[in-house]
Amino acid sequence: MPDETPDFRPLSLTRRIEDFPIGNLPLAGHQRRAIAASKLTAHPHAWLCGDDLAGFLAAGAATMAGPDQVPLAWHGAAPDPADVFAVKSSFLIRYPWDLLRANEHYVSHLAGNLIAGDIHPSAVVEGVIHLGEGSRILPGVFIEGNVVIGSGCKIGPNCYLRGSTSIGDSCHIGQSVEIKNCLILSKTNVGHLSYVGDSVLGENVNFGAGTTVSNLRHDGKNHRSEVDGALIDTGRRKFGVIVGDGVHTGINTSIYPGRKLWPGTSTRPGEIVSRDLKSEI
Repeated sequence: MPDETPDFRPLSLTRRIEDFPIGNLPLAGHQRRAIAASKLTAHPHAWLCGDDLAGFLAAGAATMAGPDQVPLAWHGAAPDPADVFAVKSSFLIRYPWDLLRANEHYVSHLAGNLIAGDIHPSAVVEGVIHLGEGSRILPGVFIEGNVVIGSGCKIGPNCYLRGSTSIGDSCHIGQSVEIKNCLILSKTNVGHLSYVGDSVLGENVNFGAGTTVSNLRHDGKNHRSEVDGALIDTGRRKFGVIVGDGVHTGINTSIYPGRKLWPGTSTRPGEIVSRDLKSEI
């Protein structure tokens, strides 16, 4: 069941934060891996980094917290605010763009290839790749940096994937598409001649041909995004779009940076998305 977290909309309208896949593993699964041997309790929305956990356990403190003092993990039944070990890399996933930060951390630290699918001899992979069963990397594809690709995907031909990107199962990244630093969920298609950077795309999304996502302000400042009527500094100089499940864009759609598209919404051919596109869901 979704948790309807206002700060996390539109993504929280269709799933809980802890169920959201990062590198094709739910956040809750990443947590179980991180704390399995330590018998810690973790905040369900915490992204926990291994170095931070090691330092916390070595320090013998009761509670691990980020710079904002929000408890991320602790010994016992509840956090102890009087015995806190402060960390810098771990953080609480509160806003949709925090998923990009977690995905960047996970994918950039992949240590070795796991290839169960097929990579065409003319494709170039410069980085670490995890490629699922039945997935195909077609001729002319160039992958720069680390990527995670699920099962049953078709990538290319002649497209450009840049790290740190994760792509779910049964996805199609089409002819001459560029994907940079994105988190793309299963059964999503990005049509030919499209660009998507620093973005999160939900399940069953279809980007029509020529859909372009802007991810950089002309003044180079951090992007802001509307949350519950207020503009929030995302802390990101590069930030594209947050797209809910089942969104369809018409051909040649252009999307302003920092915008959010609610589940099930759509655009017309040639439409310019300058504000969050909301639905009644």
